[in-house]
Amino acid sequence: MKDQYNREIDYMRISVTDRCNLRCKYCIPECGITSVGHDNILRYDEIVAIVEECSKLGIKKVKITGGEPLVRKGLHSLVKGIKEVKGIEQVTLTTNGILLKDQIDNLALAGIDAINISLDTLDREKFIKITGFDALDKVLEAIEICETYKDIKLKINVVTLEDYNKEEILDFVALTKDSDIDVRFIEIMPIGLGKNYKGYDQEYVEKTLLGKYGNIEACNEAERRERGNGPATYYRIPGFKGRVGFISAISHQFCDSCNRVRLTAEGVLKPCLQYSEGVDLKKMIRERRLREESDTIIERSLREESDTIIERNNKESLKKLIEKGIYEKPKGHNFGSSTILGREDKLMAKIGG
Repeated sequence: MKDQYNREIDYMRISVTDRCNLRCKYCIPECGITSVGHDNILRYDEIVAIVEECSKLGIKKVKITGGEPLVRKGLHSLVKGIKEVKGIEQVTLTTNGILLKDQIDNLALAGIDAINISLDTLDREKFIKITGFDALDKVLEAIEICETYKDIKLKINVVTLEDYNKEEILDFVALTKDSDIDVRFIEIMPIGLGKNYKGYDQEYVEKTLLGKYGNIEACNEAERRERGNGPATYYRIPGFKGRVGFISAISHQFCDSCNRVRLTAEGVLKPCLQYSEGVDLKKMIRERRLREESDTIIERSLREESDTIIERNNKESLKKLIEKGIYEKPKGHNFGSSTILGREDKLMAKIGG
Protein backbone atom coordinates (compact mmCIF):
# COMPACT_ATOMS: atom_id res chain seq x y z
CA MET A 1 0.00 0.00 0.00
CA LYS A 2 0.99 3.63 -0.27
CA ASP A 3 1.55 5.91 2.68
CA GLN A 4 0.32 9.50 2.92
CA TYR A 5 3.29 10.68 0.84
CA ASN A 6 2.57 8.19 -1.97
CA ARG A 7 5.53 5.91 -1.16
CA GLU A 8 4.98 2.22 -1.85
CA ILE A 9 5.60 0.34 1.42
CA ASP A 10 6.43 -3.29 0.65
CA TYR A 11 9.23 -4.17 3.08
CA MET A 12 9.11 -4.93 6.82
CA ARG A 13 11.96 -5.50 9.23
CA ILE A 14 10.98 -7.72 12.14
CA SER A 15 12.97 -7.82 15.38
CA VAL A 16 12.52 -11.11 17.22
CA THR A 17 14.58 -10.24 20.31
CA ASP A 18 16.50 -7.43 21.98
CA ARG A 19 19.08 -9.90 23.29
CA CYS A 20 22.55 -10.21 21.75
CA ASN A 21 25.64 -12.33 22.30
CA LEU A 22 27.99 -9.41 21.50
CA ARG A 23 28.47 -6.00 23.10
CA CYS A 24 29.26 -3.73 20.16
CA LYS A 25 30.30 -0.34 21.51
CA TYR A 26 27.86 1.66 19.40
CA CYS A 27 24.91 -0.57 20.20
CA ILE A 28 24.95 -2.10 23.69
CA PRO A 29 26.84 -0.96 26.81
CA GLU A 30 29.47 -3.33 28.19
CA CYS A 31 27.25 -4.00 31.22
CA GLY A 32 24.48 -5.16 28.91
CA ILE A 33 20.82 -4.15 28.99
CA THR A 34 17.72 -5.24 30.84
CA SER A 35 16.11 -7.49 28.28
CA VAL A 36 12.40 -7.77 27.72
CA GLY A 37 10.88 -10.85 29.36
CA HIS A 38 9.86 -13.73 27.10
CA ASP A 39 6.18 -13.18 27.88
CA ASN A 40 6.41 -9.63 26.57
CA ILE A 41 7.88 -10.37 23.15
CA LEU A 42 5.86 -11.62 20.23
CA ARG A 43 5.56 -15.37 19.83
CA TYR A 44 6.34 -16.84 16.44
CA ASP A 45 2.70 -17.58 15.68
CA GLU A 46 1.82 -13.98 16.54
CA ILE A 47 4.50 -12.68 14.19
CA VAL A 48 3.18 -14.88 11.39
CA ALA A 49 -0.36 -13.66 12.05
CA ILE A 50 0.82 -10.05 11.75
CA VAL A 51 2.74 -10.83 8.54
CA GLU A 52 -0.41 -12.40 7.09
CA GLU A 53 -2.31 -9.14 7.53
CA CYS A 54 0.66 -7.06 6.34
CA SER A 55 0.89 -9.13 3.17
CA LYS A 56 -2.70 -8.22 2.35
CA LEU A 57 -1.61 -4.58 2.45
CA GLY A 58 1.29 -5.10 0.06
CA ILE A 59 4.22 -6.18 2.25
CA LYS A 60 6.21 -8.59 0.07
CA LYS A 61 9.65 -8.73 1.68
CA VAL A 62 10.57 -9.45 5.29
CA LYS A 63 13.90 -9.02 7.08
CA ILE A 64 14.40 -10.81 10.41
CA THR A 65 16.62 -8.90 12.84
CA GLY A 66 17.36 -8.45 16.55
CA GLY A 67 19.31 -7.88 18.81
CA GLU A 68 20.87 -11.03 17.48
CA PRO A 69 18.02 -13.10 16.01
CA LEU A 70 19.85 -16.42 16.17
CA VAL A 71 19.94 -16.37 19.98
CA ARG A 72 16.20 -17.06 19.86
CA LYS A 73 15.52 -20.79 19.67
CA GLY A 74 14.00 -22.36 16.59
CA LEU A 75 14.28 -19.30 14.38
CA HIS A 76 14.12 -21.48 11.27
CA SER A 77 10.51 -22.35 12.16
CA LEU A 78 9.61 -18.65 11.97
CA VAL A 79 11.34 -18.36 8.60
CA LYS A 80 9.32 -21.32 7.34
CA GLY A 81 6.08 -19.87 8.69
CA ILE A 82 6.63 -16.49 7.04
CA LYS A 83 7.70 -18.09 3.75
CA GLU A 84 4.37 -19.90 3.65
CA VAL A 85 2.36 -16.67 3.90
CA LYS A 86 0.64 -15.85 0.63
CA GLY A 87 2.15 -12.78 -1.00
CA ILE A 88 5.53 -12.92 0.77
CA GLU A 89 8.21 -13.11 -1.90
CA GLN A 90 11.37 -12.99 0.16
CA VAL A 91 12.54 -13.62 3.72
CA THR A 92 16.05 -12.56 4.72
CA LEU A 93 18.11 -12.42 7.90
CA THR A 94 20.63 -10.04 9.47
CA THR A 95 23.00 -11.67 11.96
CA ASN A 96 26.42 -11.21 13.54
CA GLY A 97 27.24 -14.73 12.36
CA ILE A 98 28.44 -16.16 15.67
CA LEU A 99 25.75 -18.86 15.80
CA LEU A 100 25.21 -19.22 12.07
CA LYS A 101 27.38 -22.29 11.48
CA ASP A 102 25.08 -24.51 13.56
CA GLN A 103 21.84 -23.09 12.14
CA ILE A 104 22.49 -22.52 8.45
CA ASP A 105 21.26 -25.98 7.41
CA ASN A 106 17.88 -25.51 9.06
CA LEU A 107 17.59 -21.95 7.74
CA ALA A 108 18.33 -23.16 4.22
CA LEU A 109 15.71 -25.91 4.50
CA ALA A 110 13.21 -23.34 5.76
CA GLY A 111 13.79 -21.31 2.60
CA ILE A 112 15.82 -18.29 3.73
CA ASP A 113 16.58 -16.19 0.66
CA ALA A 114 19.50 -14.06 1.83
CA ILE A 115 21.73 -13.53 4.84
CA ASN A 116 23.43 -10.30 5.86
CA ILE A 117 26.40 -10.72 8.21
CA SER A 118 27.37 -7.68 10.27
CA LEU A 119 31.16 -7.38 10.48
CA ASP A 120 32.99 -4.13 11.23
CA THR A 121 36.60 -5.31 11.13
CA LEU A 122 38.76 -8.13 9.80
CA ASP A 123 41.33 -7.62 12.53
CA ARG A 124 41.05 -9.84 15.59
CA GLU A 125 42.18 -7.26 18.16
CA LYS A 126 39.87 -4.59 16.74
CA PHE A 127 37.02 -7.10 16.74
CA ILE A 128 37.54 -7.68 20.45
CA LYS A 129 37.61 -3.92 21.10
CA ILE A 130 34.41 -3.31 19.15
CA THR A 131 32.36 -6.32 20.24
CA GLY A 132 33.87 -7.30 23.60
CA PHE A 133 34.42 -10.91 22.45
CA ASP A 134 37.14 -12.91 20.73
CA ALA A 135 34.92 -14.45 18.07
CA LEU A 136 36.13 -13.18 14.70
CA ASP A 137 37.08 -16.70 13.62
CA LYS A 138 33.45 -17.84 14.04
CA VAL A 139 32.18 -15.03 11.84
CA LEU A 140 34.75 -15.70 9.11
CA GLU A 141 33.90 -19.40 9.23
CA ALA A 142 30.21 -18.55 8.87
CA ILE A 143 30.98 -16.47 5.78
CA GLU A 144 32.86 -19.38 4.19
CA ILE A 145 30.02 -21.78 4.95
CA CYS A 146 27.37 -19.40 3.57
CA GLU A 147 29.29 -19.19 0.30
CA THR A 148 28.62 -22.90 -0.25
CA TYR A 149 24.86 -22.27 -0.27
CA LYS A 150 24.50 -20.95 -3.80
CA ASP A 151 20.77 -20.19 -3.45
CA ILE A 152 21.32 -17.89 -0.46
CA LYS A 153 22.52 -14.39 -1.31
CA LEU A 154 25.28 -13.24 1.05
CA LYS A 155 26.06 -9.66 2.08
CA ILE A 156 28.49 -8.24 4.60
CA ASN A 157 27.42 -5.07 6.42
CA VAL A 158 30.21 -2.77 7.62
CA VAL A 159 29.35 0.16 9.89
CA THR A 160 31.78 2.97 9.06
CA LEU A 161 33.72 3.81 12.22
CA GLU A 162 36.39 6.50 11.99
CA ASP A 163 38.55 5.12 14.81
CA TYR A 164 38.25 1.43 13.97
CA ASN A 165 37.95 0.44 10.31
CA LYS A 166 38.81 3.41 8.09
CA GLU A 167 42.05 1.70 7.07
CA GLU A 168 40.28 -1.57 6.20
CA ILE A 169 38.12 -0.36 3.32
CA LEU A 170 40.19 -2.07 0.63
CA ASP A 171 40.45 -5.26 2.70
CA PHE A 172 36.67 -5.51 2.84
CA VAL A 173 36.25 -4.69 -0.84
CA ALA A 174 38.76 -7.42 -1.71
CA LEU A 175 36.22 -9.96 -0.42
CA THR A 176 34.08 -9.20 -3.47
CA LYS A 177 36.78 -9.98 -6.03
CA ASP A 178 36.38 -13.73 -6.39
CA SER A 179 33.05 -14.29 -4.62
CA ASP A 180 29.55 -13.09 -5.38
CA ILE A 181 29.41 -11.23 -2.07
CA ASP A 182 28.15 -7.70 -1.61
CA VAL A 183 30.06 -5.61 0.92
CA ARG A 184 28.00 -2.65 2.08
CA PHE A 185 29.33 0.35 3.98
CA ILE A 186 26.65 1.68 6.34
CA GLU A 187 26.71 5.09 8.00
CA ILE A 188 26.45 4.86 11.75
CA MET A 189 23.07 6.08 12.94
CA PRO A 190 22.95 8.77 15.66
CA ILE A 191 20.66 6.68 17.84
CA GLY A 192 21.45 5.38 21.32
CA LEU A 193 25.17 4.85 21.81
CA GLY A 194 25.74 5.50 18.12
CA LYS A 195 25.55 9.22 18.85
CA ASN A 196 28.95 8.93 20.55
CA TYR A 197 30.81 7.62 17.51
CA LYS A 198 32.12 9.29 14.38
CA GLY A 199 31.87 7.66 11.01
CA TYR A 200 33.20 8.49 7.54
CA ASP A 201 31.10 9.15 4.51
CA GLN A 202 30.38 7.45 1.20
CA GLU A 203 32.55 9.92 -0.71
CA TYR A 204 35.61 8.91 1.31
CA VAL A 205 35.07 5.24 0.44
CA GLU A 206 34.47 6.07 -3.23
CA LYS A 207 37.65 8.15 -3.34
CA THR A 208 39.60 5.27 -1.78
CA LEU A 209 38.26 2.85 -4.41
CA LEU A 210 39.03 5.21 -7.28
CA GLY A 211 42.55 5.64 -5.97
CA LYS A 212 43.08 1.90 -5.94
CA TYR A 213 41.15 0.67 -8.98
CA GLY A 214 40.82 3.75 -11.15
CA ASN A 215 37.25 2.98 -12.11
CA ILE A 216 34.00 1.95 -10.46
CA GLU A 217 30.69 1.63 -12.27
CA ALA A 218 27.29 2.47 -10.76
CA CYS A 219 24.75 -0.35 -10.98
CA ASN A 220 21.52 0.55 -12.75
CA GLU A 221 18.15 0.57 -11.02
CA ALA A 222 17.22 -2.94 -12.15
CA GLU A 223 20.43 -4.43 -10.76
CA ARG A 224 20.09 -2.43 -7.55
CA ARG A 225 16.62 -3.85 -6.96
CA GLU A 226 17.84 -7.34 -7.78
CA ARG A 227 20.55 -7.12 -5.14
CA GLY A 228 18.44 -5.91 -2.24
CA ASN A 229 15.15 -4.74 -0.74
CA GLY A 230 16.27 -1.49 0.77
CA PRO A 231 17.86 1.82 -0.19
CA ALA A 232 21.45 0.71 -0.86
CA THR A 233 23.23 1.99 -3.94
CA TYR A 234 25.65 -0.43 -5.58
CA TYR A 235 28.84 -0.18 -7.61
CA ARG A 236 30.86 -2.75 -9.52
CA ILE A 237 34.60 -2.88 -9.91
CA PRO A 238 35.53 -4.28 -13.34
CA GLY A 239 36.59 -7.93 -13.00
CA PHE A 240 35.05 -8.38 -9.53
CA LYS A 241 32.26 -10.91 -8.98
CA GLY A 242 30.59 -9.11 -6.09
CA ARG A 243 29.43 -5.54 -5.59
CA VAL A 244 30.21 -2.67 -3.22
CA GLY A 245 27.17 -1.02 -1.67
CA PHE A 246 26.39 2.06 0.40
CA ILE A 247 23.59 2.78 2.84
CA SER A 248 24.08 6.44 3.65
CA ALA A 249 20.94 7.44 5.51
CA ILE A 250 22.41 10.65 6.91
CA SER A 251 24.61 12.14 4.17
CA HIS A 252 22.46 10.83 1.29
CA GLN A 253 19.00 10.93 2.83
CA PHE A 254 16.61 8.61 0.99
CA CYS A 255 13.38 9.20 2.93
CA ASP A 256 11.47 10.18 -0.22
CA SER A 257 11.87 6.61 -1.50
CA CYS A 258 11.78 4.73 1.82
CA ASN A 259 9.77 1.52 1.44
CA ARG A 260 10.02 0.05 4.95
CA VAL A 261 8.37 -0.23 8.32
CA ARG A 262 9.66 -2.03 11.43
CA LEU A 263 8.08 -4.40 13.91
CA THR A 264 9.78 -4.45 17.31
CA ALA A 265 10.15 -7.59 19.39
CA GLU A 266 7.46 -6.19 21.71
CA GLY A 267 4.98 -5.91 18.87
CA VAL A 268 5.11 -2.21 18.04
CA LEU A 269 4.82 -1.27 14.37
CA LYS A 270 7.38 1.49 13.94
CA PRO A 271 7.08 3.52 10.73
CA CYS A 272 10.35 5.49 11.05
CA LEU A 273 13.59 4.78 12.89
CA GLN A 274 13.99 8.29 14.30
CA TYR A 275 10.63 8.60 16.00
CA SER A 276 9.45 6.88 19.15
CA GLU A 277 5.83 6.67 18.00
CA GLY A 278 4.42 3.37 16.89
CA VAL A 279 1.28 1.25 16.79
CA ASP A 280 0.91 -1.46 19.43
CA LEU A 281 -0.11 -4.62 17.54
CA LYS A 282 0.63 -7.03 20.36
CA LYS A 283 -2.23 -5.76 22.51
CA MET A 284 -4.80 -6.43 19.83
CA ILE A 285 -3.41 -9.75 18.64
CA ARG A 286 -3.42 -11.13 22.18
CA GLU A 287 -6.93 -10.06 23.12
CA ARG A 288 -8.67 -13.15 21.79
CA ARG A 289 -6.07 -15.56 23.21
CA LEU A 290 -6.40 -14.04 26.68
CA ARG A 291 -10.17 -14.21 26.46
CA GLU A 292 -10.08 -17.86 25.42
CA GLU A 293 -7.72 -18.78 28.26
CA SER A 294 -10.15 -17.28 30.77
CA ASP A 295 -13.17 -19.10 29.36
CA THR A 296 -14.66 -22.08 31.14
CA ILE A 297 -15.32 -25.21 29.07
CA ILE A 298 -19.04 -24.34 28.91
CA GLU A 299 -18.39 -20.76 27.83
CA ARG A 300 -16.00 -22.00 25.17
CA SER A 301 -18.58 -24.44 23.87
CA LEU A 302 -21.26 -21.76 23.68
CA ARG A 303 -18.93 -19.57 21.64
CA GLU A 304 -17.84 -22.16 19.11
CA GLU A 305 -20.39 -21.14 16.50
CA SER A 306 -19.33 -17.50 16.63
CA ASP A 307 -15.58 -18.13 16.61
CA THR A 308 -15.27 -17.75 12.84
CA ILE A 309 -16.96 -14.35 12.91
CA ILE A 310 -14.89 -13.19 15.89
CA GLU A 311 -11.67 -14.31 14.23
CA ARG A 312 -12.58 -12.53 11.01
CA ASN A 313 -13.41 -9.33 12.89
CA ASN A 314 -10.17 -9.52 14.87
CA LYS A 315 -8.12 -9.90 11.70
CA GLU A 316 -9.91 -7.02 10.04
CA SER A 317 -9.29 -4.81 13.08
CA LEU A 318 -5.61 -5.79 13.11
CA LYS A 319 -5.34 -5.08 9.40
CA LYS A 320 -6.88 -1.63 9.86
CA LEU A 321 -4.46 -0.84 12.68
CA ILE A 322 -1.49 -1.84 10.51
CA GLU A 323 -2.91 0.17 7.62
CA LYS A 324 -3.17 3.24 9.84
CA GLY A 325 0.44 2.83 11.01
CA ILE A 326 1.75 2.51 7.47
CA TYR A 327 -0.32 5.38 6.08
CA GLU A 328 0.84 7.78 8.81
CA LYS A 329 4.54 7.05 8.22
CA PRO A 330 6.43 10.36 8.70
CA LYS A 331 7.77 12.21 5.67
CA GLY A 332 11.38 11.77 6.75
CA HIS A 333 13.95 11.90 9.49
CA ASN A 334 15.84 14.95 10.69
CA PHE A 335 18.72 13.63 12.75
CA GLY A 336 20.43 17.01 12.49
CA SER A 337 17.81 18.59 14.75
CA SER A 338 18.13 18.28 18.53
CA THR A 339 14.68 19.74 19.22
CA ILE A 340 12.52 17.42 17.12
CA LEU A 341 9.46 16.13 18.98
CA GLY A 342 9.06 12.40 19.60
CA ARG A 343 12.73 11.58 19.03
CA GLU A 344 13.61 7.92 19.62
CA ASP A 345 15.81 7.51 22.70
CA LYS A 346 16.02 3.71 22.90
CA LEU A 347 19.15 1.71 22.18
CA MET A 348 19.29 0.22 18.68
CA ALA A 349 18.99 -3.30 20.09
CA LYS A 350 15.66 -2.33 21.62
CA ILE A 351 14.34 -1.05 18.30
CA GLY A 352 15.62 -3.68 15.89
CA GLY A 353 18.55 -3.25 13.52
